[in-house]
This record gives sequence, structure tokens and C-alpha cells, in this order.
Amino acid sequence: MGRTTIHDVARAAGVSVSTVSKALNDNGRMAVETRARIKQVAEDIGFRPNALARGLLFNRSFTIGLLTNDTYGRFTLPVMAGVSEALVDKGVSVFLCAIEDDPALGKIHVDAMLDKQVDGIIATGKRIDRSLPVDLSGLPVPVVYAFTEGAPDSVTLTSDDAQGAGIATDWLLGLGRQRLVHVTGPQDFASVRERAMAFRMHAGAEAEVLCGVWAERWGHEAVAQLWGRVGEKPDGIFCGNDQIARGVIDALRERGVRVPEDVSVIGFDNWEIMADQARPPLTSVDMNLKELGREAGRTVLALAEGKIIEPGLRKLPCRLAVRQSCGGGSA
Repeated sequence: MGRTTIHDVARAAGVSVSTVSKALNDNGRMAVETRARIKQVAEDIGFRPNALARGLLFNRSFTIGLLTNDTYGRFTLPVMAGVSEALVDKGVSVFLCAIEDDPALGKIHVDAMLDKQVDGIIATGKRIDRSLPVDLSGLPVPVVYAFTEGAPDSVTLTSDDAQGAGIATDWLLGLGRQRLVHVTGPQDFASVRERAMAFRMHAGAEAEVLCGVWAERWGHEAVAQLWGRVGEKPDGIFCGNDQIARGVIDALRERGVRVPEDVSVIGFDNWEIMADQARPPLTSVDMNLKELGREAGRTVLALAEGKIIEPGLRKLPCRLAVRQSCGGGSA
């Protein structure tokens, strides 16, 4: 038995091939009942056009390009998983192009995407305040930016850093912690500044913020600074990422300070390979990157279908994954 074709649908429905095409493509003039009947017939006999036929039928390639300079994949992989989940039921494929920080390589990949006649492009990266090293403005296909700086008048999606810092700080305060410190990354990151501002809004204007590097060693150094001072020590530490938090927890344990009995610790990113293996497992702010990818996928698909989407920056809320470093159970 061969593959069911559009001609089979036409014969089963008692209409012409062009009428079937119009019905499945949701264009042309015909009765609503006729369009619905043809679609039902197509479904009943198992009609599923191949990629080439679908492209001819709908004047689309049913592919989306995902462009990133996050070659490590820490942020891009969950975003891509969300994009794929959002589009798989629509019959849309996603292919990933990693451009590192090379403008020439970026242009090569963009040209290749356009040659393949992608229906749209999603640009993503490794930080929200830097754009990819390639100009994506003025392309003949829609572009959506997710977790990277977008072009003017574009649709840009990112996690809400301030909201995430707020829920972490409020959780520590809700545990009865009173002497809070925020240990985070370099000040030239927009996310660092937003989280620090939110931390002080919730913990108090005088609450201490220590900036360093995105590494476990900085967590060790920060604890050495804090415990090297005379006077009361922190009883709650909110960290800018999970690597720093791992360093903080290890440094506290080396000093005989118990987590969470003496000090509660929260990280940021909810990088499970890092958070689950901490001792004790680390409570962390999850940026919901998978949901960010789903929203980016839904948005670029809507734009490809000609729908109007208001441009601008949209911040998606974070959530708190509670583990034992704050006295909770599994995340």
C-alpha cells in the first residue's frame, strides 16, 4: 500500500484537488461545512503530506532556525527543548546553528537558513544584555529573540531576574533569616544589577551585595571574607548562580557551619546537575528557560502565519525549586 495522497482525499471527498488544497490551506471561498468535511475526510483516511508537498500546499517550509552563541549549551539547550515541544505538534522542525562569537560564521548560518527558506528564526544566547554578533534586522522572515538582546521593535523574551531575586529573598526572610547577604557575579551583567536591586528592595537598602566572578572559587572567597570579619555572621546567603552557591556551601562546611541549620543558601539557575549534587542539595531559582523556549516557538510560529504580535520586551516569571539547603525536601 502506498502513501495516501491529496488525490486520494479529493476522490474520497468527491471534490477537486484544488478544492482540497484550499480547504487544508484555509484559503479560498467555500462553505464552512465543506471545509470541515474535507479536513475530516483527510484525517479519516490518514492523509499526511510529506515535507515537500506540505511546503507546496502551504507555501511554507515548516522549519524554524535556532541561532545561538551559547556553544556550551547551558541556556540554549533548555530553550531549544521548549521550542521543539511547542512546534512538534504543528509539524515544524527546528535546526540549531551555533555561531560562537564569530560575525562571519553568523552570516554564513543566516544565509543558509534563508536558502533553506525557514519560516522564522529564533535568536538565543548566553546573556540577556548582549546581542548576537550578526545583524538579524530587516530579514524576510520573522525573528524572535529569547534570552539575548533583541533588535529595536522586535519581540524579545527573557526571564524576570528581579522577580526571581525577590522570591528567593522573600523565602529566606520567611524562614526567619535576618542577616542576608547576596553573593553574585560581575557588575557589568544586567542580570547582576537587576537581582542586586531586587534583593535590596526586599531585604533592606543596607543589605550587603558582594560581586565577583561566576565560579565556585568566588563562593569560597566570599565566605572567607564574611567569616573573617569580627561580629555577627550571615544566616542567609542568596547567590547569583549555582556554581557560586556550591562554593559557598563547601566553604561553610569546611568551617563547621551547618547548612541549613545555621545558614540557609539559595542559588540561581536551577542547573540540576549542579544543584542536585551539592551537599546538601541546593535550593535555586529556576529561570523557566524551557517555558521561555515554548513561548518563543509559539510566537515565531504565529508571526510566520501572518498574525500580528506586539513588539517589545516580555519578562517571564521564575520559580523557586526548594531543596535541603533551605530545609526543604526534593525540588
